[in-house]
Amino acid sequence: MKASVTKTTLQLDDYLDLLNLAVSIGDEKWQKEIIRKLSYTYPAKAATHMK
Repeated sequence: MKASVTKTTLQLDDYLDLLNLAVSIGDEKWQKEIIRKLSYTYPAKAATHMK
């Protein structure tokens, strides 16, 4: 049997949903991880929002 692997990519709105969840449950470590990933993946957008 041949297993197929599907690569899943998250979009900006997916990251923001995850960030909202992390905030709502109070997980600061997860929040920082998501913000770091956002700033790496979307550097121009992150810089604009952090001004």
